[in-house]
Amino acid sequence: MNRQTVIAQALDLLDEVGLDAISTRQLARRLGVEQPSLYWHFRNKKELLGAMAEAAMAPHAEAPLPAPGQDWREWFRDNTRSFRHTLLMRRDGARLHSGSSPGPADLDRIAHKMAFLTASGLPEKDAQMAMMAAGRFTVGSVLEEQADTDPGTADHQAAFEAGLALILDGLAHRAEHARQPAGTHVGGGEL
Repeated sequence: MNRQTVIAQALDLLDEVGLDAISTRQLARRLGVEQPSLYWHFRNKKELLGAMAEAAMAPHAEAPLPAPGQDWREWFRDNTRSFRHTLLMRRDGARLHSGSSPGPADLDRIAHKMAFLTASGLPEKDAQMAMMAAGRFTVGSVLEEQADTDPGTADHQAAFEAGLALILDGLAHRAEHARQPAGTHVGGGEL
């Protein structure tokens, strides 16, 4: 039994019973070991959940990074959709991800994404806030979708796409505003 096996089995257990019902006792039984054996790989349940969250996000973490010259709107949209898709791949995926912290590899990817957005002409602070807003919006959307006991009553995909469009429109507006020379008048008002 190695760390990767424990994480894989824990994620399978998550898909079967949900986040509230998962326990180290169940996981140990599933692996055919005594519960204290798990502490060889994880000091506590919180550490195990963190490793599970990181592994669950692997599909998004392996998505292509933006390339120079790529349209920032298209990339932002695709990146946010990839994040949503990855959260939906696991039962309670959004809850598992909530509160997790990015690791060193994640921080490098975030820095690359931010550099791409600023090189595309977006003000750094606006790009940073938009990435944070899109992330939180996506987690919240998926939380609602995964909690929906009657999925036929709401079109979660359409609601997500509408919200994402609003975030993109707002960011594009802010970027355009930042590119306007001081004192430029548009429609009778100063920008």
